Amino acid sequence: MSTITTEELSATTLLRFATAGSVDDGKSTLVGRLLHDSKSVLTDQLEAVQRVSADRGQDGPDLALLTDGLRAEREQGITIDVAYRYFATPRRRFILADTPGHVQYTRNMVTGASTAELTVILVDARNGVVEQTRRHAAIAALLRVPHVVLAVNKMDLVEYKETVFAAIAEEFTAYASELGVPEITAIPISALAGDNVVDASANMDWYGGPTFLEHLESVPVAHDLSHCHARLPVQYVIRPQSADLPDYRGYAGQIAAGSFRVGDPVTVLPSGSTTKISGIDLLGKPVRTAWTTQSVTILLEDDIDVSRGDLIVPSKDAPATTQDIEATVCHVADAPLTVGHRVLLKHGTRTVKAIVKDIPSRLTLDDLSLHPHPGQLVANDIGRVKIRTAEPLPVDSYADSRRTGSFILIDPADGTTLTAGMVGESFAAPEPVKDASDEDGWDF
Repeated sequence: MSTITTEELSATTLLRFATAGSVDDGKSTLVGRLLHDSKSVLTDQLEAVQRVSADRGQDGPDLALLTDGLRAEREQGITIDVAYRYFATPRRRFILADTPGHVQYTRNMVTGASTAELTVILVDARNGVVEQTRRHAAIAALLRVPHVVLAVNKMDLVEYKETVFAAIAEEFTAYASELGVPEITAIPISALAGDNVVDASANMDWYGGPTFLEHLESVPVAHDLSHCHARLPVQYVIRPQSADLPDYRGYAGQIAAGSFRVGDPVTVLPSGSTTKISGIDLLGKPVRTAWTTQSVTILLEDDIDVSRGDLIVPSKDAPATTQDIEATVCHVADAPLTVGHRVLLKHGTRTVKAIVKDIPSRLTLDDLSLHPHPGQLVANDIGRVKIRTAEPLPVDSYADSRRTGSFILIDPADGTTLTAGMVGESFAAPEPVKDASDEDGWDF
């Protein structure tokens, strides 16, 4: 019987990763170099970049142009939007989110890293760890990204000195470890020159670790959520009422975690109604089992009230419903989030009215201390909030499920996303604060 090699096993996996770092640390150049040296760039794309680079008087192609696609990005030389790239090597497939470095666009880093299994944080070897580096490390820890790579870039500008790399790696590792980041890998690189990106560098023979691409190809991917708590947020109720299907009633959605089987006892939340799965349709065909990320239609034995926003879960593993949510959040809007702020809370496919009941603390990035009761969170602040919702919600802890333990707060006036939230404890969890306002009445 033949055995499966590591290379063959890796080829079947997908790694989602995001890049982050301060302005001009070289994220787009690193991504461009990675795509170029791994032969993932089409000929016409490279020719277009070469033409633009020549028009600017540059000797060689500016590889950052492979990802900076917006006109404003090319004019300013910075990344503004999240640029997604899809590429593959013989060992693995990749989805890359190249996120902005400017503090103004930190919200985009939250978006790009929210589904990532690995985050790359770049540091300019000349500048070392700066405030934005610490902010990105805090966000990666907050989002429970399991793997973090510290890419110390521009080593060519510090004469490839091992002491410079070691000092930066030690400072960052100590900081990220305090945040609870489970795995940190430091790699010295020069994205511009190509050192240690795809090919090993002859200029840093003191470094014995993997190249950047080698690490991406070999890092364990643990995004299989099929063994987690099974959750199906209902997106749509399907009732054809046609001659062929006069009584068909199905509940469609993408399975957020776990797996469902025909015959499983299930509970519909928040109503608490119980029944069994009588059928599962996948791509128009009946199946016995469905699992994480598959978009399916579930049929139930009993005719109960189920609508968009409800959550179908196994009866033996149903989360508690609550109107009081405590979470760690990253505030992403320009307008501050204040105590008493009336918002919309979107959890899965359900959106409900809510009020910010308290802001117990704000995280200070320099020393990871907690500033108690700041009264408000401004753009890019990370802190703890207590929220009261108008209706009960079935929420998981974010530590248990990144999909059903997360939510966003929305401005009801214009639909602006205000805050990204993660339910439950985190590295920023403060001591419980008893406040007199806890006993105040609410108008819902």
